[in-house]
Amino acid sequence: MARRTQRDDEPDLSTLSTNSPEVDLATDGDARKASQGAPARRLASGNWNPDWEPFAKLDPAWTDKVIAMAIAPAVSGALDKKTMELIGIALDASCTNMYAPGVRRHIQRALKAGATKEEITAVLQLATLQGLHSMCLAGPILLEELEASERRKA
Repeated sequence: MARRTQRDDEPDLSTLSTNSPEVDLATDGDARKASQGAPARRLASGNWNPDWEPFAKLDPAWTDKVIAMAIAPAVSGALDKKTMELIGIALDASCTNMYAPGVRRHIQRALKAGATKEEITAVLQLATLQGLHSMCLAGPILLEELEASERRKA
């Protein structure tokens, strides 16, 4: 499979590939070897959340595998930078995540990658639909329970 060439404005993510030696080392059970390249890779991805540090301390090999898996779409070249950042906005802004530092970081990067205010707004609007399912689930239950309550009173 041909790899996309790196543009001048992109960070060097070649060390982040899921085929990197550090990731392969993570499968041999030696957490110390696996974690040697991990801190640099975590920082280079630009998406390291300090809240993940306990995982890295408890199991560096596992953390390295998770990071490698999470960044695989970004390093594969299948999606352009702007699309990746728009998806990042949606994921971090979703009602199940609501991670403000990530939303800010992805918005900044999306703007830098050429995203418009309208594109980012549309992504945020789509992300809010995930929360709509709360009403789709709970609304009918509320109506059923109100009817049942009225029947019990009668």
